[in-house]
Amino acid sequence: MAAPTEYSPGTVAVIGGGAAGSLTAAAIARDPAWRTVLISPEERPGRGVAYGTAEPWHLLNSRAVAMSADPDDPGHLLRWCHERGLPADAATFLPRTWYGEYLADHFRSAAGSRLTHHRATATGVRRTAPASPGGGYVVTDDTGAEIRVDHVVLALGNPPPCVPSAVSATARRDVAFVADPWAPGALGAVPADEPVLLLGTGLTAVDVALTLTRDGRTVPIDALSRRGLPPLAHPARPAPAVTLDLPSSPILAPLVRRVREAIADGADWTAVIDHVRTQSDRLWAALEPDAQERFLRHLQRYWEVHRHRMAPPIAARIAGLRSQGLLNLRRGHLTSIEPDPRGGLLVHLHGEPPKRYGAVITCTGPGPLPCSAGPLLAGLIRDGLVRTGPHGLGIETDPDGRAGPGLWLAGPLRRGLLWESTAVPEIRGQAARLAAALPARASVAAG
Repeated sequence: MAAPTEYSPGTVAVIGGGAAGSLTAAAIARDPAWRTVLISPEERPGRGVAYGTAEPWHLLNSRAVAMSADPDDPGHLLRWCHERGLPADAATFLPRTWYGEYLADHFRSAAGSRLTHHRATATGVRRTAPASPGGGYVVTDDTGAEIRVDHVVLALGNPPPCVPSAVSATARRDVAFVADPWAPGALGAVPADEPVLLLGTGLTAVDVALTLTRDGRTVPIDALSRRGLPPLAHPARPAPAVTLDLPSSPILAPLVRRVREAIADGADWTAVIDHVRTQSDRLWAALEPDAQERFLRHLQRYWEVHRHRMAPPIAARIAGLRSQGLLNLRRGHLTSIEPDPRGGLLVHLHGEPPKRYGAVITCTGPGPLPCSAGPLLAGLIRDGLVRTGPHGLGIETDPDGRAGPGLWLAGPLRRGLLWESTAVPEIRGQAARLAAALPARASVAAG
């Protein structure tokens, strides 16, 4: 066990080595008043799950022009590509592996005497005793270190998916059930000569289908969801931007009506959705809680397939798999999954005979809190340091991301109060606002 580590006063700990953590740590490091330590097990912070486990054929779901790590320099990413001889222009959908390297380089360029990387997995956060009004925490990790800091930023990324209740306890323990497709080696044991079921039809299912069919698979893959809707595709070139007068209302109807009217009047639907996205946090906050619940229940999936679109090359590959019968999108209600005595899993859908699959893979995206909270977050909820936010989508914070005295959040865990918290443009904005909201510490040395 490693000896305890103590950082000097005026230190902010950022927990999480993905996009949210690396961007937030770099933003705070620009302020000479603070020293920042990023706590994450990755060798090169920035890549995280989204970009660190991507395969070469996985592309970003947004064009390069939107993905700069520097909010004040939209061309930063493209220059990085050109300096390395990587072909890209503003409209390119870059490989996610490239983007992971870009974020890692961005973090490395920000690192120095005021920003360091503590390579470990945070296992706990507790208030110092006696607790000060402004904060004061001890972060423990899996090396045995205890890191004393003034502020903690939780940038833990998306919660993992929750296993559907229809999956029996024995099925959950079966090697044929894959609860997390992004876990190291999770897809390596999926049989190539037996049918596979994906639980979900969104972008995670798209990524998994591409991975499973990369080597000439000939046995079909089924993808199941309540509505059976796949993500739509970006156009080959972005449509001209539109500006709409969108009503802030405690009810959904006026907003939905205005969006439909704009499209009916000839506006490109992708441009309309992109404009709504820029206003989505304001529009979401204006809705009454019961209207938010109705959106989640009835409209969320339709929003997601329009908002979270596939890059054109990816959409073409998925269309090819579907036309060849290698990927079947299914609408249905899962009633149970049990181990089959012959091996694999037996899947029951409402109103249909059971079907055996060689593997079932969860592709449903982030699960609700608190059921999907990992050990660190679950401990913070249990200890009362943070509270689950509206609809179980994230953690309660103020507009700057403050969850308590000296305790902050950045990234997807802010969903619920904010609607858009999962993409780089919104995360880099959160990082900048959080860094600006930290109290001044004029006494902290810059070196």
